[in-house]
Amino acid sequence: MGLTYFKRFLMEIDLSGRLSDAAQLPSAYRLVPWDEALLEAHADVKYRCFHAEIDAHVFPSLGYPEGCLRLMRDITGGESFLPQATWLLACTDPRNSRVDYCGTIQGLRDGDRRGSVQNFGVVPAHRGRGLGTVLLQRSLEGFRAAGVGRVTLEVTAENQDAQRLYQRLGFRCVRTVYKTAEVAYA
Repeated sequence: MGLTYFKRFLMEIDLSGRLSDAAQLPSAYRLVPWDEALLEAHADVKYRCFHAEIDAHVFPSLGYPEGCLRLMRDITGGESFLPQATWLLACTDPRNSRVDYCGTIQGLRDGDRRGSVQNFGVVPAHRGRGLGTVLLQRSLEGFRAAGVGRVTLEVTAENQDAQRLYQRLGFRCVRTVYKTAEVAYA
């Protein structure tokens, strides 16, 4: 085992201005607001989004189902949890009406009108359809409705697709940060 550093960008958006026009979901998809009964669904989607990504090295709890469940409990159990900015994305299979949760985002806020996006992801099989745009926009609307003026998020430097999405929606890079993590050397 050894330590390595992961370069990440802290990005921020000012919610006092106009948000980008709302994107539309494809017909098989719908957004599901926070409901405590769906905590395990959020955890499952979080795992499916991140377990094979670099983020699971930066934040090891994202690499296994129990870690994602514990993380969801920690996020939703704290005073800073913001249900209005927390959503699931669901896809209904028209052949059998089976629902597959395929995207997740959580919001936190501090007492200073600042918010932060946590663990925003779309399951790989559903990426590239504009779903992340809709999910993030809905979360930002929830932050704004709760009186939050600025929202931050962190993104790994290698995740250029996510960076482009955030910039397109109005986020700007405000700082470069480095996260240390233990990694196994082969």
